[in-house]
Amino acid sequence: MQGRSGRRAAFRYRAAGVVLLVAHLTFVCWLTLRPLTVPWVSAETLEPLATIRADLALSPWAAIRSIGGGLLLLAPLGVLLPLAGGRVDACSWASLARTAFTGAMAALAVALLRSEVTGQIMNVDSVLLNTAGVALAHVLVVPAVRAGIRRRADRARAAALPREDEVQTVTPTIHRVGIAPWSDASTGWRP
Repeated sequence: MQGRSGRRAAFRYRAAGVVLLVAHLTFVCWLTLRPLTVPWVSAETLEPLATIRADLALSPWAAIRSIGGGLLLLAPLGVLLPLAGGRVDACSWASLARTAFTGAMAALAVALLRSEVTGQIMNVDSVLLNTAGVALAHVLVVPAVRAGIRRRADRARAAALPREDEVQTVTPTIHRVGIAPWSDASTGWRP
């Protein structure tokens, strides 16, 4: 019974992860792939860290807003991708690598699609910031959540096991061995 309910819970987690993942990606596409009406558009930035350096040269608030926006855009993928995968006992490094790679591919797809929309440009720094945001969210949230789920499952398993004071011991018997006839050697009497 414990295994069946555990599988049902894992299915619910996966289903919730997939639904939230699709909702988030839909929101990201709506937010980033809208045509903008701007008087001018700067050239594409394919030099790594050029936009980040330019943002840091601005005021602190503008830099935080620009860099933070890049980090936060796809950061929920760092949590939603492992949730959709539903692996509780996954290796932490392998999970981080899978999630960061998938986040990088999603960020690259959004950046390439964005370059085709009017008023939007291709920027390699947005891909780097989006990927860093996915990896950072994964590192900050997923290991702690997985550890909590494992602890809760261990407590449930321990509660399902009978305690030592409740266990009744059964006298061991040896099967296929008959009872030997009793005899009193001193009197020679047999029943």
